[in-house]
Amino acid sequence: MAKKFIFRLDRVLDLRAQLEDQARMMLARAQGEHDEQERVLSDLRDKLAEHMGKQAEARKSSGELWLWENYKRALENDVAEAQVRLRELALKLQKARKEAVDRSRDRKLLEKLKETQARKHDEEEYLREQKDNDEMATLRGKPSDLKDSS
Repeated sequence: MAKKFIFRLDRVLDLRAQLEDQARMMLARAQGEHDEQERVLSDLRDKLAEHMGKQAEARKSSGELWLWENYKRALENDVAEAQVRLRELALKLQKARKEAVDRSRDRKLLEKLKETQARKHDEEEYLREQKDNDEMATLRGKPSDLKDSS
């Protein structure tokens, strides 16, 4: 009767799979934040371009020119801040991607070990069965059994 294979590190493998899932969720969250910030930056750039197109209208009076200049500076500051935030989120995304790859590699390494140990166990069990079968065949085919039957 063959013994069932038991992988002693199954709990560790389960933990690694959970860590990999968490890393994937963090990656998805970081990707979403990065994409959202790209949209914010794009919208700000569009607003700035639209505002720059209205420069001729602002030259009507000094008050309108002053308002136009202040709004332009505010938009430029917002664009600069959005670019800084986007760079921060890009770094966060890169770290999350690396973490997900590392966690996946850790899990795959343990799965490979489990497969290798299972294969080795199956081979050992097969050889043990073959040895037992050979011994049984040898015991059944003894010459003393042949003398008794005559």
